[in-house]
This record gives sequence, structure tokens and C-alpha cells, in this order.
Amino acid sequence: MKLSVEVTGIEEQQLSEVARRLNVPEEDLALAAVRDLLAQREADFDRAAAHVLAKNRELYRRLGDMQSR
Repeated sequence: MKLSVEVTGIEEQQLSEVARRLNVPEEDLALAAVRDLLAQREADFDRAAAHVLAKNRELYRRLGDMQSR
């Protein structure tokens, strides 16, 4: 998918400076940032879901026992 976004002049300058410092094209830097954001959100969700499941494990077990009666 090709995506176009508008950034402010300051954001464009910051992106250019970081890309130049890392010696990568601005588009590659932006793509890496998007990928990192998506991966982080997935990891955060997985951690939160695991926490909720662990915290409520006993409740889910009891609910399952009630339904099997």
C-alpha cells in the first residue's frame, strides 16, 4: 500500500535531520517508524491481554464450571 501523509515544516525538518544523521532516505525512516509503532502496539496489547487473562483466570474457571453443570 502506498501512503501519503502531510507533515508540518518542523516535522519535515526533523525527519530530514534524523534521516541524514542515520544516512537513510526519509521514506525508509518514516516506514521504520510506522513499523515500530505497529509492533509496539501489538506487544502492548499482548502484554495487557495476558495480564487480564492471568488476573481473571480463577473467574473464568468458575464461569466454565457453572456452565458445564
